[in-house]
Amino acid sequence: MRKLALGLVIIGLLCSEVLADQVTMKNGDRLTGTIVKFDGEKLTMKSEFAGEVQIPWTAIEKATSDKAVYVTSKDGRVLIGTLTITERGIEVQTSQAGTVFLGKDAIQLIRSKDEQSAYEAELARQRLAMWSGSADAGLSATRGNSDTLLISLGTQAARATQRDKLSLYAAALFARNSTTGVSITTAEAIRGGARYDRDISKRLFGFGLTDLEHDKFQQLKLRLVLGGGLGYHARKTERMRLDLFGGGSYNREKFSTGLTRNSAEALFGEELSYKLSAVTSLSQRAVLFPNLSDFGKYRFAFDLTGVTKLTRQLGLQATISDRYQSNPLPGIKKNDLLLTTGIRWTFGSTKK
Repeated sequence: MRKLALGLVIIGLLCSEVLADQVTMKNGDRLTGTIVKFDGEKLTMKSEFAGEVQIPWTAIEKATSDKAVYVTSKDGRVLIGTLTITERGIEVQTSQAGTVFLGKDAIQLIRSKDEQSAYEAELARQRLAMWSGSADAGLSATRGNSDTLLISLGTQAARATQRDKLSLYAAALFARNSTTGVSITTAEAIRGGARYDRDISKRLFGFGLTDLEHDKFQQLKLRLVLGGGLGYHARKTERMRLDLFGGGSYNREKFSTGLTRNSAEALFGEELSYKLSAVTSLSQRAVLFPNLSDFGKYRFAFDLTGVTKLTRQLGLQATISDRYQSNPLPGIKKNDLLLTTGIRWTFGSTKK
């Protein structure tokens, strides 16, 4: 029985060594454990007795991994599989592409499964940290001799890097009047959209956008605008940013009467943000859409928002939003002007 037990222990030790990752160095030393990562210069191994050991990449003669690792080459490819490192290069045994050979100098990174999971989690955290924006809410209500209700909601978010920016926005306004005893909706408008900007040079940038709009009292079921063009950073300082832009767009309007209008448009606009003080700021945007399918017709959109901070995240906001259309449906006024006020909650980075 003792011989059998001793034999099982020896077999277990041999099997554990066979199943572990192994590194043989040019001076003849050998290390057994788990490959953690390669950062471009040193290979990190974790062994049961020595802990984490960093081995210079140039000192490795041969290495093998028992468990799959993530291998990133300098041309951007990511291979997943067990690997064998020799003087000639690296062989990666993948489940889909079979055996892939890479030269030693072609390797940028190697990560274990745990290291890769931690890296991806950190990337996700950084992406989330890049987002910033705000949410607005306003409420006005009366009861008694007059019975009214007005609700305004809005949100805007942006993810900005050194070279590009993705912006999202949405706004809604609802108003009801029951003074006469009959509940009458007096306002129902929803707007939303997205825009992507990417710098071409220090001053020049390209952009693409999409806008969606619904307005019950314009009999507009849905307006869809797709557009893009070029812009110019006319001014960019700590307190002020001014962008000028122009391009073209496609406009599809569907009305509750059953009418659908499609048109090509040009677009010209400007966007301004300005800090009046440490706690008060203004943002303004104006865009003109000349109709290229029906010359002489046009749309104009104007938005102006002022915000005063109460705390780091809370503030008071007031917004003026104007939409003008030169060719509305018969019986519909050309201009719609909205004024909303309320609380603003800011999230993400508060730096502008």
